[in-house]
Amino acid sequence: MYDYEGLNQKLLERGLKKSELTSILKISSRTIAKIAKGEKLADQVMDKLCGYFSCNKADLCHTVSPNPVLQRLREEKEHRIPGGLYHELQIRMTYNSNHIEGSTLSEEQTRRIFETNTLGAEDDLVVDDIIETVNHFRAIDYCIEVAEEALSEDIIKHLHYLLKMRTQAERLVWFQIGDYKQRPNVVGGTKTSTPKEVPAAMKALITAYLAKENVSLADIVEFHYRFEKIHPFQDGNGRVGRLIAFKECLKQNLVPFIIEDRKKYYYYRGLKEYESQPGFLLDTCLDGQDTFRALLELFEVETPPNSLK
Repeated sequence: MYDYEGLNQKLLERGLKKSELTSILKISSRTIAKIAKGEKLADQVMDKLCGYFSCNKADLCHTVSPNPVLQRLREEKEHRIPGGLYHELQIRMTYNSNHIEGSTLSEEQTRRIFETNTLGAEDDLVVDDIIETVNHFRAIDYCIEVAEEALSEDIIKHLHYLLKMRTQAERLVWFQIGDYKQRPNVVGGTKTSTPKEVPAAMKALITAYLAKENVSLADIVEFHYRFEKIHPFQDGNGRVGRLIAFKECLKQNLVPFIIEDRKKYYYYRGLKEYESQPGFLLDTCLDGQDTFRALLELFEVETPPNSLK
């Protein structure tokens, strides 16, 4: 759904009616009807409108999501509203996801970076921990921006690039930031897909996932497990996997989940024993939904309509 409030305001300022655009810009009455219905316009039509009003697309329209959580996040992100759902999501999800993977930054340090872009006078901080914290903020932004798009390898690879750019890994030719691994790796002592196996395995995983008609939380959790089992990147797989799950929960109108660092051992157990006991990982993610749901209640955000799926 698209809101053309900006376009309507510019028409009002010029004393024009939408119908007059048909003769001024040579666009069809069908296009005018799309504006009234809040439907998406063709790129060439938007280019004509932007050229005529000498503005950007964002000045004319913005998307309106049926998911109240996604809509709130987009509004607060766009206007950089402090102290709201978007603000707390960035800090809590970034701190917990990075800390699970060994980041040395505290939640307070994470908060300070997000709110003031400073750290203070603390010593013995790992530079990559700071960079990856800022990168994770950007990766969450990207998930919000592309939330309603179909999951793809390009989106997944770009999340990895956003997470690892400007870190020490960027100086390692073999590391492949934003692309699949070139060297074999293990996770928790368990063998993962070999570099040669990764492209086909990822394609099959995404194809099977996109073929599902009604995606549930259990489907997203299963995708997360299988993604981590493939372990397609040299490093950063856990954080990328949790970002994918966040994006897909927003797409499916489900309450996202935040795995808290203090519960990481339940999370690890769930991943390790998924084949025999899938309920362990699902229960941990349901608990993470409760963590996120508490934020929704705190900021009085409506629960998504499919939250119980």
